[in-house]
Amino acid sequence: MTEKPLHDRRMIEALVCPLTQDVLSYDAERRELVSKAARLAFPIRDGIPVMLVSEARPLD
Repeated sequence: MTEKPLHDRRMIEALVCPLTQDVLSYDAERRELVSKAARLAFPIRDGIPVMLVSEARPLD
């Protein structure tokens, strides 16, 4: 099953990093929400952002 794109900009703007409370950016290629402050990328599965630190990918 392919992931649906995250099109609702208002939802992206409303979400913040659960660790830093900082804004997130959307990486369309990887379908992730990126917290530069926490150096984590949160996955989007089936169009739903997974905002759990345990599910986040560390950024290099």
